Amino acid sequence: MEKQEESLTFTSGVLGYPLLFVLLIWLVFWFEIRFGFDFNYLGVRPREWIGLRGVVFSPFIHSDIKHLFNNTIPLFVLSMSLFYFYRRISWEILLLGMLFTGIMTWVIGRPANHIGASGVIYLLASFLFFKGIFSRYFRLIALSLIVVFLYGGMLWFVVPVDPGISWEGHLSGLIVGLIFAFLYKNKIVKRPKFEWEREDYKEEEDEFMQQFDENGNFIGATRPPNDEQMDPENTPREKTRFTYRYVFKKSNTQEE
Repeated sequence: MEKQEESLTFTSGVLGYPLLFVLLIWLVFWFEIRFGFDFNYLGVRPREWIGLRGVVFSPFIHSDIKHLFNNTIPLFVLSMSLFYFYRRISWEILLLGMLFTGIMTWVIGRPANHIGASGVIYLLASFLFFKGIFSRYFRLIALSLIVVFLYGGMLWFVVPVDPGISWEGHLSGLIVGLIFAFLYKNKIVKRPKFEWEREDYKEEEDEFMQQFDENGNFIGATRPPNDEQMDPENTPREKTRFTYRYVFKKSNTQEE
């Protein structure tokens, strides 16, 4: 039996947490520019023990303003979708996903310095897409299609098309998001029940079903037997009074 969460509700965290995350990475970049710091050395350096610190710090570090801007909008949109549609498991997906994405990048990555939040973006996009497909719930499937429509082009960057792009981080986020979607496939939002799906539903009390006979033929609405029947011939009719007003207008035509 599928384990369902409560129905979808919009809370302040749906907008607040993604906005806070985006402001944080912009604040880090501003701090570097304003005070002349360079945090790039805190990125993921594959198979170097000191490079493991990048698992935590690398999503908040970006090389330039273009790199930061390209990650800002998808990070905000996808994380907001996560907190709205999967509120109960959103922090688990975000924090554990960030951790495992960084570790996997550290394992499979080239000997380079991997920085940026793009791995988290691929994590979120992958999770939202596959989770909706696995859930078979029409709202979540619609979300999956929206993710494909907006960010389907990112799939090209999970292969080494540009030596300046950490495709290993992208691939790691994609794989971790797929694994998480499978592990959490039974945790879905509560699907609203129709009237006939309720346990206390009684067909004979359904006003709509009363318009059909036992063979499914439409017979129209019927009145309950205890209703008082009104005889139109014996029903007193109210007298209607009419007022007639006559206006005399003198003709202007003259006879010759």
